[in-house]
Amino acid sequence: MKPEEFDKKFDDNKKDIIDDLDLTSLRRPNLKQKRVNVDFPAWIIDSLDKEAKRMGVTRQSVIKLWLAERLEKLALTRRSS
Repeated sequence: MKPEEFDKKFDDNKKDIIDDLDLTSLRRPNLKQKRVNVDFPAWIIDSLDKEAKRMGVTRQSVIKLWLAERLEKLALTRRSS
């Protein structure tokens, strides 16, 4: 299928395009997982666990979310200065 045909099919939203994609080579740049170990004081773990329970997610999810939010905020601050 030519790119123009694919674009039209997508833009028209009349047909499902998933069958036209090769998902075997799908990659998510900059999202490769890498394991790290971090030691926290017990009070931080307790606070993280309480927040995770409140949010209905895992402790790891809270940590990832908060770190990502903070890093995005720092990046935006640096770009604007």
